[in-house]
Amino acid sequence: MDITRSSPAPLRVVTAPPEAPDLTVLPAAGPLPGPPEVVLSATAPLPGPPEAVLPATVPLPEPPEIVLPAAVPLPGPPEAAAPGPVPPTAARPAAVRGLLRDLLALVRPGQWVKNLAVVPLALLDVRPWHPGAFGQIGWAVLGFTLASALVYVVNDLADRERDRLHPVKRNRPIASGRVSTTAATVLAGLIAASLTCWAVAGPAWHWWPTALYLALSVAYSQGLKHVPLVDAFIVASGFVLRLVQGALLVGGRISEWLALCVFALCLMLALGKRRHEMTAAGRAHRPALRGYTLAFLDHLVVLVAALTAVSYVLYLRDDAALAAGASFVTLLSAPCAVFGLARYLQLLLVEEGGANPVHVLFRDRATLVNATLWAVLVSVALLLSRL
Repeated sequence: MDITRSSPAPLRVVTAPPEAPDLTVLPAAGPLPGPPEVVLSATAPLPGPPEAVLPATVPLPEPPEIVLPAAVPLPGPPEAAAPGPVPPTAARPAAVRGLLRDLLALVRPGQWVKNLAVVPLALLDVRPWHPGAFGQIGWAVLGFTLASALVYVVNDLADRERDRLHPVKRNRPIASGRVSTTAATVLAGLIAASLTCWAVAGPAWHWWPTALYLALSVAYSQGLKHVPLVDAFIVASGFVLRLVQGALLVGGRISEWLALCVFALCLMLALGKRRHEMTAAGRAHRPALRGYTLAFLDHLVVLVAALTAVSYVLYLRDDAALAAGASFVTLLSAPCAVFGLARYLQLLLVEEGGANPVHVLFRDRATLVNATLWAVLVSVALLLSRL
């Protein structure tokens, strides 16, 4: 080492005066000076009041609930309890009452008024009236009521499959299944036995109109009801036989004009019923309707209505057993008869009704008032002729 070599001069530290900081320019890397800020980590929750955390499997406490067993009913008034099953002893009378109602509906009690309306017409030609005549008329009404009830049951038995296709007839007792075929057959047998007793107890051979009515009805059920026109004519003939039965039992004379009037009136109602069935349910349920059209039935109904009015007036003029003063009162009933025919045609052709003449008579106000006025006029004429 060369100790003669001079050592370096000492360093001189010169301190520059500090510059005033520029507050308008913030450093890029550091935040502005301020109060200390608490930065929480993402995983650390904020401090707060202690919170009780229950385990997921421990349910929250709830108020106690009283659960009664299913078999123990809740206490309460007796009517609040659910009704139990109906005992068989209580259900049996209700079933019997329902069956009796259906059996009664099967014999059509609403149609019995036809017998009350036609059979007593035989009294128009009986002069003078006597109590025995009214008894004989009642006996004739009873016989034809039994005969018509038997026909209704037999027809419903034969037509039960076809009636199920009809919108209204499917509700009949046999077609709906409420009355079994066995019960209906037993009922028909009972009615037939009662009708036989009626024929035996009455005057000898005066029951032939009822027997002929039954024969025609059997032929009708077996196939004639499927023949156009023949079906309606058989129905109308049955009402003429009612009139003949009443005349035989009271011993009165049968007026040809009156019989023609009854036949034409009932034929008009039968044709009107078939027209209504065509418009309501078509032709499928009744094969005979294939031989009709609406226009054809309209012409027939009007033609037969005119025949009914003419035969009625001719009966009043030629055959009615009336006194001179009563004839004028009876002729006043002719406008009532014509109005009744016109009203039925209006219900049938304009309002598409008239399917059931009995319902028309008792439910149509105009027809009911007109029929009452006609009955009053005829009753006055009959009383005047027998004074």
